[in-house]
Amino acid sequence: MTVATAAPPKGVDRKLVEQIVREIVLRQWKGPPQRPHLVVSISARHVHLSPEHVEVLFGPGYQLKVMKELYQEGFYAAEETVMIVGPKRRMLPTVRVLGPPRGATQVELAFTDGISLGIDLPVRLSGQIEGTPGCVLVGPKGVVDLKQGVIRAARHVHMGPMDAAYYGVQDGDRMALRVHSGPCSTTFENLIVRVGPKIKLEVHLDTDEGNAADLDHAEAVELVKM
Repeated sequence: MTVATAAPPKGVDRKLVEQIVREIVLRQWKGPPQRPHLVVSISARHVHLSPEHVEVLFGPGYQLKVMKELYQEGFYAAEETVMIVGPKRRMLPTVRVLGPPRGATQVELAFTDGISLGIDLPVRLSGQIEGTPGCVLVGPKGVVDLKQGVIRAARHVHMGPMDAAYYGVQDGDRMALRVHSGPCSTTFENLIVRVGPKIKLEVHLDTDEGNAADLDHAEAVELVKM
């Protein structure tokens, strides 16, 4: 089925028009809409580096090497790792770098990582690093004294526009994830919805959250609107 739309007149919210069109498509779909394929991933401690800090840590002109493609297209775990040093010289010796490089360096850790380093981690969405703690990053060729950018990532769910229409949510809304894993069954509330084009449906939990719910042995996972 093809739905033709003209350009909205001036003053009309384009996002609202697109949402209405998606809802019409879903209503006219033959048969009930298929439940999207949901992936729940444990996001272990990692570092995003700016291009400038890649060169400081690994040498002038250095390019990150792809070790493994991630579930979201265009993102990857790099071969490179760095050492993270916190207050009183507490450290994590080999923390994976994720690529591609981004505008500002950011370190994402779990709650227990923060305890190990002696850093009181604020819970933030990725990219919201203003006023956050810093740390020292050590690479084979140099050192970065990072003034801010160390966070505990707020639990969130990535999805495309059709997934958002299926669940009836918009970017910034909150959802809950039910993990059915026997005696460790858990419901995680306040997952922040992050909608974008060409994005696959994926929930990100940190290692503490994944271990608490015994995610590796879960029988089922369910995403629900709050």
